[in-house]
Amino acid sequence: MTLLSVLDQSPVIAGHSAADAIAATVELAQLADDLGYTRYWCAEHHGLLGVCNPAPEVLLARLGSVTQRIRIGSGGIMLPYYSPFKVAEQFMMLEALFPGRIDLGVGRAPGGDMRTAQAVAAGTYNRGDQFTQQVQDLVGLMDGTLAADHLAHGVVLQPQIATRPQLWVLGSSDFGGTLAAQLGLRFSFAHFINAHFGHLVANAYHDNFQPGHEAKPYLACAVFAICADTEAEAADLEKAVDLRRVQMAYGLNAPIPSLEQGRAQEYGEREQLVIDREKPRSIIGTPESVAERLHALEDSFRADELIVLTVAGSYAARLRSYELLAEAFQLPRTR
Repeated sequence: MTLLSVLDQSPVIAGHSAADAIAATVELAQLADDLGYTRYWCAEHHGLLGVCNPAPEVLLARLGSVTQRIRIGSGGIMLPYYSPFKVAEQFMMLEALFPGRIDLGVGRAPGGDMRTAQAVAAGTYNRGDQFTQQVQDLVGLMDGTLAADHLAHGVVLQPQIATRPQLWVLGSSDFGGTLAAQLGLRFSFAHFINAHFGHLVANAYHDNFQPGHEAKPYLACAVFAICADTEAEAADLEKAVDLRRVQMAYGLNAPIPSLEQGRAQEYGEREQLVIDREKPRSIIGTPESVAERLHALEDSFRADELIVLTVAGSYAARLRSYELLAEAFQLPRTR
């Protein structure tokens, strides 16, 4: 059976507030828990009007308290901003609160523009130059394998509990896949960012994996997908996605377009070229057509799991999409 999970960026749809977006995240997490999804990840972003979660570690505490069994985690924490020790402490605390349910996924992207990145990091953002060492430190802290001359060697990591969060490296290039393979970590590939060469990254991860933190490779493919009851409804939902594609290509910092905005928008030749170029990064259609394409990706990537990102022009459409996808994959409902 295919394992399906959720990636949520807490999108702020035009006409709605950030508070609405966070409430929609809580509602979707509860639904995913009921529908049989494996895990629910929250993404970290800063300074963007279309997404509003700068602190996954805070929101995860809320999600854990309103769900029963689904794993919850970061997809991901942008590690260059932080001390690996502090991140380890935060996620150990979450693991203490929700034993056996916490994932710690880390990435190196800024999650915003460079000006915002420097503001978040108080002028010390390093563009991920130290990411490899930071991930190694995180593994060493969790495993108790830091070198004797390491600054944090012998420092007590609290809370002291028997279990550990599940560690993941997130990436959209061979850098992340290679690092995960070298350290023996789970890897999540962002197909929704890089749709063209992902199978090469996946192959490199599998072929170069060295047992370490994990005994064998485990690959998840993170995909943008929207399901609708009919092809006509799917085409209607894609109109808002098209507008978002153009906004991002032009560097516009704006809320997620609503369905109404998508329907009303007209495009010139240049904008249409952008839309056509970006379409391979998303899978939109009926449950049958979406499931078929997702299964093909699963096979191509030799993926152990698919993580689905759905950003639609209405929160109701997003909920319905995850319901339809769960039905198409026959996930084991819990209620």
